[in-house]
Amino acid sequence: MTPDCMSAADSLRLKNECELSWQSGHFRRAGIGRGDTREVRSEIRSDEVMWLPPDTDSAEQQQFLGMLETLRMAINQRCFLGLFDYEGHFAVYPQGAFYKAHLDCHTGKSDRIVTTILYLNENWQPGDGGELKLWTTPAGREGAFVLIEPRMGTLVCFLAADFWHEVLPAHKTRMSITGWFRQR
Repeated sequence: MTPDCMSAADSLRLKNECELSWQSGHFRRAGIGRGDTREVRSEIRSDEVMWLPPDTDSAEQQQFLGMLETLRMAINQRCFLGLFDYEGHFAVYPQGAFYKAHLDCHTGKSDRIVTTILYLNENWQPGDGGELKLWTTPAGREGAFVLIEPRMGTLVCFLAADFWHEVLPAHKTRMSITGWFRQR
């Protein structure tokens, strides 16, 4: 977890872009699974998403993706993970929305290696909910965990297939950019 990974001004521009797109109806209900197996299951997750296009003309998204590219190269240099590209989406959790405990990998696929989450929430306060509950032992939902408040500009990274996590119910609208560094 890196608080203030992006400046408040840069994070605010991304938040404004996310909010405007959401209010304009560009988001869709998030689902689980991929392709033919994708289904909306509101008892598992109740957020809405808008995928980031790889060829975006948004200066804010380009700056964010540039920061992630620097991070991807640093991770590859230090950890030899062979991370090739990034896919991600804006996520909005309206009041009451949540995402039950899960891993960030699809059945039968192993391309998502590192999860990234950048929070876009101004003035988030204790009691606003929407915390990320991240278990700190690989491949388990038992034992130790951390609760991470979704504060503006905070970046969280973890191994996608190894660490169970969930988003606790939000008590006000919660926004982020969630994505994955992938291997081929």
